[in-house]
Amino acid sequence: MPAIPTTPPPALRPYLTARHELLWAEADAFAEEHIAPRAARMEAAPGRVERKVADLMAARGWFAITVPAAFGGLGAGHVAKTVLVHRVACLSAAAAAILQATLIPVGGLLHFATYEQKGRWLPRVADGSLLLSIAVTEPRAGGHIGGIETTAERARNQWVITGSKVHIGNSHLAGAHLVVARTAEAGVSTSQALTAFMVESDRPGLSVSDHRPGLGLHGFSAGRLDLDHVRVPEDNVVGEIGQGLSVAQSSSILYGRPNLAAVSLGIHEAVVATTTDRLKARARYRGALSDLPVLRDRIGDMEARLRAGRILAYQSVHLLDQGLPCDADLINAKYLGHQWAMQSTQDAMELHGAHALDRDYVLQRLWRDIQHTYPPAGTGEVQRIRLADAAFDEDHIQWSERLAAEAAWARPDPT
Repeated sequence: MPAIPTTPPPALRPYLTARHELLWAEADAFAEEHIAPRAARMEAAPGRVERKVADLMAARGWFAITVPAAFGGLGAGHVAKTVLVHRVACLSAAAAAILQATLIPVGGLLHFATYEQKGRWLPRVADGSLLLSIAVTEPRAGGHIGGIETTAERARNQWVITGSKVHIGNSHLAGAHLVVARTAEAGVSTSQALTAFMVESDRPGLSVSDHRPGLGLHGFSAGRLDLDHVRVPEDNVVGEIGQGLSVAQSSSILYGRPNLAAVSLGIHEAVVATTTDRLKARARYRGALSDLPVLRDRIGDMEARLRAGRILAYQSVHLLDQGLPCDADLINAKYLGHQWAMQSTQDAMELHGAHALDRDYVLQRLWRDIQHTYPPAGTGEVQRIRLADAAFDEDHIQWSERLAAEAAWARPDPT
């Protein structure tokens, strides 16, 4: 891997406190010591789920970065979360994916679980003994929440859940899954038809299909859950009955989208650094490739996109930490962050020529990994529809504003 600058750029200073800068340095040191030596192994064995990196991050309490200290977490907020995911992704997007995938259901618990439920699950996330997944996507419905077919039926003081979920991040590492299922008859509005349940992975009837590696993110598992009459107690309902859509949507907007923006940003940083290193080292015409104006023009475009993506990723979560309405900003950071990183990665592939096609060269991994930040938490088409809603002033639900008041007690210390 190329040497990626480790000092936060001046453009991010308005969004970073001294605590954030310490966390930035900690994440870089951790990634260099523990992730960089494993990256090649993860890439060479795509059929293997990387558990050691997850254990090492869990031991540092990173899966509870947004969890208040009252439940054993770091209580550091969304900018801190972005710092961790971004810096880890610079060296391994797969490791960053493991981190960000558990942070999404943690957000669902923070906003919708009862105090007793938080006390049951969040301290275990904080001490590293429990990883989580969020299980919404289905084989037939995809990411269309209104099309969810998994059902949950009440049986006295229990619920019986039947259905299948796919593309579930950390499916093979999670000790519990936040499952969204249909609890109302057909014809009931989606806004009242779904409910969220915490389903422990050892409950009878829950099975996880064998890990199948994807195009990229080797070492990260995003598999299938099958639930065959899985029984959970009433106490495992997260939020109110019929509030599952709110749990899923708010978790996606407030956690999923900024998390993916951070993964895209880390990949983008690595792409630009890899390409500039290559062009500076490659001799041509009594100089280097980096001296050629036609290539400098392409690099200038990549650098412009990287700088813009960096600002979007951090500004949006800064607004979130301040309790300001920023749903559209979070959506935009995910949408443009992926799009710009994707364009820069394609440019890098072309600038490297045939060398980019070498299987063991890092750029090929980066090209495959960036494909994975497009579909989750809504494709580009979904993001553009939501941005159009904002343009027409039709985005009636502002999750960042609605949940800010109840989360104010957990807002990070500004120092």
